[in-house]
Amino acid sequence: DQHVDTDRGVFFMRVAWTPPSADPDALERFQQAFPRDVAGPFAMSWRLERASHRARLAVFVSRYGHCLYDILARWESGEWNVDIPLVVSNHRDLEPVARRHGLRFEHVAVSAATRLEAEARQVALLREAGVDLVVLARYMQVVSPDFIATVRGNVINIHHSFLPAFAGGQPYHAASARGVKVIGATSHYVTADLDAGPIIAQDVVAVSHRDTVDDMVRKGRDLEKIVLARAVYAHLMHQVLVHDNRT
Repeated sequence: DQHVDTDRGVFFMRVAWTPPSADPDALERFQQAFPRDVAGPFAMSWRLERASHRARLAVFVSRYGHCLYDILARWESGEWNVDIPLVVSNHRDLEPVARRHGLRFEHVAVSAATRLEAEARQVALLREAGVDLVVLARYMQVVSPDFIATVRGNVINIHHSFLPAFAGGQPYHAASARGVKVIGATSHYVTADLDAGPIIAQDVVAVSHRDTVDDMVRKGRDLEKIVLARAVYAHLMHQVLVHDNRT
């Protein structure tokens, strides 16, 4: 796949290829020759990913379980080529869900007074589990730049697209009061700028005056699940290139 960003003067290309099986040293030679003969002379940013790599994914949750259930279904069905060594939460509500699926669950309580200590514990858990990707599946806490750096920026979040217009704890109530006609969800990489990270996937669904708040919550949660799944799958398939806070 390829794309030209004419405004920024940048060319993007993604290539999938298979090294010759009869030449076990081909990959090592490529990693030496490509930066020397191609990437260097053309001032390219590049990376090499192994499609066979089975990512290790940690799920962070709070009290909402819809995204966690969806992730576990895709993992158990083999739709995603991942291992899930860890589920972390600041509440115990979803511990039975993780336990039923045979997953390690770690409760790390977070408060204003213990935030630094709690995040240090979370970082230690991620390193111990060898996590490649963190998915904030409706995890209702802010994470720090140090946390993000632990997994080299591979932190994906999901939220309703009302931000910042309908911020706060009851966005669907506020949206209903305003009589909105569409509701949405956004999945993005997490950066130090909170919800301002590069957007990976978005979608919307129509609503009307006939929809109650409960209807909007149900439709919104359905949307959150599918948008988060699209973003995580694109990341796992190495299809996302980030440049200038865009993907």
